[in-house]
Amino acid sequence: MSSEGTFDIETMLRQAFAPVDPPEELQLRLEGTLGSLIEMAADELETWELSTLGDPKNWARLGRPALAAVVGSGAAVGLVVLRTRRQRHRRRAQSSNVAELALRTLRDGGREARRLLDDLR
Repeated sequence: MSSEGTFDIETMLRQAFAPVDPPEELQLRLEGTLGSLIEMAADELETWELSTLGDPKNWARLGRPALAAVVGSGAAVGLVVLRTRRQRHRRRAQSSNVAELALRTLRDGGREARRLLDDLR
């Protein structure tokens, strides 16, 4: 309440919607889970043989590798976003404008994607 006895709604809303960073433990657990999903999807795709597509009887079994590709891709994107997001404060401090911040973010995202691909090899 302000000095006149009224509520300052704007201040209350700003305090209520202030961003909260998740705990470091949660980020590490999420990173580990996404990494294990990527590994499981890669293992599933490794065992699948493209030569089996020649037989129409095997077409019904395409769901499993397709699901592995979708889950693995989604987990990889999530992991890249999570790792890129972790560096946002440093990028913001180093950038002088929004365009430079966007460029630095894209560059860091690409670097994390290459690092993830190297880890999978």
